[in-house]
Amino acid sequence: MIARQFRLREEADVRRVRSRGKAWANGPLVARVLPNNLEPPQNRYTVIAGKKCGKAVQRNRLKRLTREALRGFHPYLQPGYDIAIICRGTVEEMAGLAEAQQALARIFTRAALFTPAADAGLPARGAPITTGWTGPAQPAATTPDNDPAGTDR
Repeated sequence: MIARQFRLREEADVRRVRSRGKAWANGPLVARVLPNNLEPPQNRYTVIAGKKCGKAVQRNRLKRLTREALRGFHPYLQPGYDIAIICRGTVEEMAGLAEAQQALARIFTRAALFTPAADAGLPARGAPITTGWTGPAQPAATTPDNDPAGTDR
């Protein structure tokens, strides 16, 4: 799930981005991007899947895959944009996380949204997401309850 502070929640904002934002498409995804005037600069996201994508189960899967791929790219995007990701394909076209990551990477590259330092940390196609909504994920502290090696018992 997208962190609350990064969600594009208001219907008027979503309509504004969809109508005025510049569009980039790749495969089953289309991104509409519009600069925002938030202070401090930050990105806000929404993921939309219409009924042409399938029934509710398929639409929800497409949105979950897209959000997960988006979570991996968020720390490497330039701040200050409202971004609406529109799913226009089916589950067959975007069967897994790798396809979502590939489509978003191409879209963000063409839209020139990656920061100059992004090349080193971008997730590889199909690789597990190791970043969170605020930055690279921190390793969890081991406690006797979750110590996988069982060394503290």
